[in-house]
Amino acid sequence: MIELRQLRQFIAVAEEMSFHRAAQRLHMAQPPLTAAIRKIEQELGVRLLERGNRITRITDAGQVFLLEARRTLAQFERTLLHTQRAAQGQTASLRLTFVDSTVNALLPGLLRQFRQRYPQIDFQLQEAATAEQLVALRDDRADVGLVVLPIAPQEGIQLTPLLLERMMLALPEHHPLANAAQIGLSDVSEEPWVLFPAHYGPGMHAAILQACAMAGFTPRVVQQARQMQTIGGLVAGGEGVALMPSLFAALRPPGVVFRELSGIGTPVAYSLALAYRQASPLIDDFIQLAVRHAAEYQQQVLPLVL
Repeated sequence: MIELRQLRQFIAVAEEMSFHRAAQRLHMAQPPLTAAIRKIEQELGVRLLERGNRITRITDAGQVFLLEARRTLAQFERTLLHTQRAAQGQTASLRLTFVDSTVNALLPGLLRQFRQRYPQIDFQLQEAATAEQLVALRDDRADVGLVVLPIAPQEGIQLTPLLLERMMLALPEHHPLANAAQIGLSDVSEEPWVLFPAHYGPGMHAAILQACAMAGFTPRVVQQARQMQTIGGLVAGGEGVALMPSLFAALRPPGVVFRELSGIGTPVAYSLALAYRQASPLIDDFIQLAVRHAAEYQQQVLPLVL
């Protein structure tokens, strides 16, 4: 029978792609580590690693074993944690990941309301881009993710729409268009742009490029940043213009002017959803409360601050 210790050893070898480095990481000699991996392969009856003098690749079977090994260890560690917390009277926990545009807008009220309902809840919170959240959900390192749509279909992941808003044009406060009554995307076709990287949010990145293409141009991207706070700071510093969600515009960051867009390619949607793999009474309650809170926020708060 394969033990947890062996799973940790295989994960280290697969991540390091080197028995020598994995042995150093695990604080053990290399020969026993090599023997441990060979024993796993013999027990499974499959080859997990292609290797000669060094590891050249992880086989398809090895990739599956690596994914499941990570999930197994994560679940085991979670079991230990829940057991310890249950002994201390803390029986409810929720691992929530979220995009940074919600940190100072939608998220605080949602957390307050849910904690009022579950005062003993142990929130494990982590800011992460949409692509990172999907990986965390698949690896069982998160229970619920607050993600930006659209995303490609994800096997085993369910989505509940949460909020539909739009992107706004962010300009440096002294930009010639800062006081314009009406702005179209084509008006900033010659401007330098600050853009969210495709790797972290392919759906939002593609939506912005598609809107610009509809307006007849490809944005000249001079800077990329994964966090909205950083994008806002770069715009304020005069590095370029950007499209940013109205949720972030509501925060009124200094040095940045936000303007509604009109014309071809607009509006550019900004949609949030809750992503999760397995429902539970706690997750169901969180989703129901989140949907109600998002509706209230959209109807009562956003119109007052924009």
